[in-house]
Amino acid sequence: MAQLLNFQGRVAVVTGAGAGLGRAYALLLAERGAKVVVNDLGGARDGGGKSSQAADKVVQEIRSKNGTAVADYNSVEDGHKIVETAVSAFGRIDILINNAGILRDKSFARISDQDWDLVHAVHLRGAFKTTQAAWPHFKKQGYGRIVMTASNSGLLGNFGQANYSAAKMGLVGLSNTLAIEGAKGNIHCNVIVPTAASRLTEDILPPEFFAELKPELIAPVVAWLCHEDNTDNGAIIESAAGWAGKSYIVTSQGSVLRKRIGDAVSIEDVRDRWTDVTDMSTAKYRESIQEASGELLNVLEAVRDGPKEDEISKTFQITDKDVILYALAVGTPISDLHLLYESHENFCALPAFWINTGLVALMESDIILKAIPGEDISLANLLHGEQYLEIFEQPATNGPLEVRCKVADVLDKGSGAVVIVDVESYDQNGTKVAFSQITSFFVGAGNFGGRRTSPRAINAVEVPKRKPDATIRQMTNPQQAAVYRLTGDLNPLHIDPDFAAIGGFAKPPLHGLCSLGFAVRHVLRQYANSDPRLFKALKVRFTKPVFPGETLQTDMWQEGSRIHFQTKCVESNNVVIGSAYVDMVDNMRIRQTSASGLGSAAIFDQIKQRVDADPATAKKVNAVFLYIITKGGKEAGKWTLDLKQGKVIAGEGQGKADCIITMEDSDMVEMAQGKLNPQAAFMKGKLKVKGNVMLTQKLKGLLTLESKL
Repeated sequence: MAQLLNFQGRVAVVTGAGAGLGRAYALLLAERGAKVVVNDLGGARDGGGKSSQAADKVVQEIRSKNGTAVADYNSVEDGHKIVETAVSAFGRIDILINNAGILRDKSFARISDQDWDLVHAVHLRGAFKTTQAAWPHFKKQGYGRIVMTASNSGLLGNFGQANYSAAKMGLVGLSNTLAIEGAKGNIHCNVIVPTAASRLTEDILPPEFFAELKPELIAPVVAWLCHEDNTDNGAIIESAAGWAGKSYIVTSQGSVLRKRIGDAVSIEDVRDRWTDVTDMSTAKYRESIQEASGELLNVLEAVRDGPKEDEISKTFQITDKDVILYALAVGTPISDLHLLYESHENFCALPAFWINTGLVALMESDIILKAIPGEDISLANLLHGEQYLEIFEQPATNGPLEVRCKVADVLDKGSGAVVIVDVESYDQNGTKVAFSQITSFFVGAGNFGGRRTSPRAINAVEVPKRKPDATIRQMTNPQQAAVYRLTGDLNPLHIDPDFAAIGGFAKPPLHGLCSLGFAVRHVLRQYANSDPRLFKALKVRFTKPVFPGETLQTDMWQEGSRIHFQTKCVESNNVVIGSAYVDMVDNMRIRQTSASGLGSAAIFDQIKQRVDADPATAKKVNAVFLYIITKGGKEAGKWTLDLKQGKVIAGEGQGKADCIITMEDSDMVEMAQGKLNPQAAFMKGKLKVKGNVMLTQKLKGLLTLESKL
């Protein structure tokens, strides 16, 4: 049996402890070894009257069970007197549970100033004064646990309780700030939102419901919030009838209401975007005001230049189902379960999936049609000429993805026009996760007097002239185009024989991006054990059509971390994808990712080499840093930089860290590569620091390696 948690050596103050919840808290803490100050003014539910009987009775209960307790009869508005009782009796205070409360319920129209002021005086001002008195003791001893008592009336509102609701929500704000200010001194402040049988609720709730709301079922939750082993700080915990859960205040993704900086916002702008403003389907919790400020910076960046006629923006709601459907549409076998099963531990999307969103956004707009001067263009004359894709970090397979498309250039090739479109993809945090460039060819739209080449184009690279290093063949399905179009590319060219005939095809051809999906999968299978996380970038040129049911052959040549490839149609012997390459992540990261599953492992390996080579410089920092690396928000690894002893340790070191840094694995790699600014990461909540933040500045000189760290 696990060892029972105890509070030996701890002193707890519980306000409003003469009955109900407060009594249950006091009895449980005393039973587990705490010395308890039982505070209760002994008044009525509306705050009137005064008596020592309630507090004395609870003290007697505790002492009858060999516990230690003293009574205190002061009002919580005289919080310093309550704390003085604890210090005089027991020499210290470790735990403060602000539980005292009164009710003066009336509808809003009938609330008097006295009704308002008395409720706020006990609930909000009383918690403030008592906590303020305890605070210096907590800071001096480097330890303190505070629990504020809120209510669903505060979180949700309740008829007839405007005064009570406002006070209870005020306690949530107070707790949030105390959690921030106290964190450095090991002072934690949390909120309990109880629903229990008490003097305040005995004639409000139905009898059968009231009987199940035993305070004793909530007391263990509050006791755990007070225990030294609990690391929660700034949490809102609801509890009732033997149940407990965590509450968050969340924010929708919202909507930008203006096109560019300097524009005004009209009432009509707000009305037209109100559905997006109030859409909570992608709501998220923000852990700090820094994170909220970081998101505001992202909004300002988005509107700084503003969209133009040759730009569009569209947000897609990506789901696991979309990712799986794409994988099936490009011939993924069941053996690659991590690409087909959302509950697989390594589930992720094939890289070329992230091209589709930009293409769909373009197909739903007319920016490429308008880009060609003086031409009335039909989609039947549109061919996908070239494609580039670079992934900066793995986008989420569930959640919003914003794509911003901009016409980068229009070229005159004589027989047709080429439109180059840049596509940037952003996750829900405003982080750019991918970039692609779509090059489209419009047959018969040339000779308008434009230039033939562009400095903005990302060029294709010819494959080596030697024999391929590897080859993979795979037959497509006769229904391949019909399935692939369900991934978003609904161009009728690939399904409608009549439409295909207008484009000069005897039958509907397979999507070029479908052939690309096959080819990229072949490259990953050959060189990355089918792991999309090792993909960095690709560039391809589409040269000839493929028809559903034909066989694709991908020939590959490796040159370092670049894999050149071309794909042929076996039946026609035509090269259908040429001058193509896939760039993998660098060799060191490939090895490290294969070994540990973390790209940041390579970074700490380099840091270790640097520290081992020059321990004297490292020791000048004279501090211990603990890095907690996460994947998908869950802890995935730890490294300790003990720069007092000149050591880098995989895992958590023996001593206490001066500074604890928490980062997502992909963000750590981005920062190491110089793609993510540390200050911006901190403001956006991607780099979380506990302890002495200023010590991180000392790392700058030491961690200047081949990549910026």
